[in-house]
Amino acid sequence: MRYGTKNKVDICGVNTSRLKTLTAEEKEQLLERASHGDREARQALIDGNLRLVLSIVQRFAGRGENMDDLFQVGCIGLMKSIDRFDITAGVQLSTYAVPMIIGEIRRYLRDNNSVRVSRGMRDIAYKAMQARDNLTKTLGREVTVEEVAAALGETPEQVSRAMEAIAEPVSLYEPVYSDGEDSVYIMDQLSDTENSDDQWLENIALREAMKTLGDRERRIINLRFFANKTQMEIAEQIGISQAQVSRLEKGALARMRKYM
Repeated sequence: MRYGTKNKVDICGVNTSRLKTLTAEEKEQLLERASHGDREARQALIDGNLRLVLSIVQRFAGRGENMDDLFQVGCIGLMKSIDRFDITAGVQLSTYAVPMIIGEIRRYLRDNNSVRVSRGMRDIAYKAMQARDNLTKTLGREVTVEEVAAALGETPEQVSRAMEAIAEPVSLYEPVYSDGEDSVYIMDQLSDTENSDDQWLENIALREAMKTLGDRERRIINLRFFANKTQMEIAEQIGISQAQVSRLEKGALARMRKYM
């Protein structure tokens, strides 16, 4: 990913500042055509939703991964969502596509992760830690690796390797349970109450809905709900009456609710 002039991002050779943004009506028409095998409509849907892929990929930044690779993987998720989308389901494409794109990226990260600690190695390490704590309490001093190894019936080399292995950063995609088919990963056990997938998805839907508004309506909504301005303050700032602000605000909110 390469950053150039203002609002321009080059990723996989694509200048995102020039990406087309589709209206709700255009998306609906293209989805209808794509569902009947129209390849041009399918490509137009892909091109018109690359900004969505980019916004998701940026969420995975800072992990040392190649962002171009993640963008390509995200595009695969987007294409799958377009091909599998049910136009009769009554949901927006973005609502359906986001979890699929995230899932595709997570699978890629999991399958390409190089950090693996075997279950046997982890078992030795956890037993060694427990034995070390018990011996320390019993002897009243710090114990050696040899003493811990003797208590476990393992060699000092095995204990050292096991302890070093779990001291390394463990991948969020390390399986903690598997029944042979489905696995539960460390990431699945973590939660973020401030940045959950549901909240993030709602934010994306909100941004998509804002795009359906005119410039003045969008400005009023931004000032009203993000800048915490009163209708009177907004009226003075943009030079219209409070009644006009109220009418435009109600119309904008109704349109956004319908979209979302």
